[in-house]
Amino acid sequence: MTTVGKTALAVALAAVATSGATLTAAPSRADDPVMHNVRYVITSASPIWADIYYLDQQPAKYSDYSHNPYQYTPNVQADVGPGHPWTSPPVMLTDPDHYAMVVVSTGTEPGTPMFHCALVVDGVVVKSNDGPKGTLCSLRTW
Repeated sequence: MTTVGKTALAVALAAVATSGATLTAAPSRADDPVMHNVRYVITSASPIWADIYYLDQQPAKYSDYSHNPYQYTPNVQADVGPGHPWTSPPVMLTDPDHYAMVVVSTGTEPGTPMFHCALVVDGVVVKSNDGPKGTLCSLRTW
């Protein structure tokens, strides 16, 4: 991870932590699945208009996602840059290991902004990645 990426990520995570929008799962019955609070963070070393897709809801079964992935992964276009990260709203998932995902690219924009993504589950960065024109953060193997 680049120094710029580390600094921007630290700023973004501090903002997430102090936003007051932390969600906690309500007490549940033993047979209810545990909900995990997932956040996605995108930063870049240079200012850019970014094209972002992220999983905002977990499908009931994989075939639902497979047949219509865009139903579960909205497209967001956002200005990102040093000190100006994009942070997703909270996403509650029961299985972030298989479904949590964010991808960013320059789309049709010129330049090489050096993107950085972070996947944060229950307040812990579980995956991060860098890429010159795009990058993916995901725990899934498919």
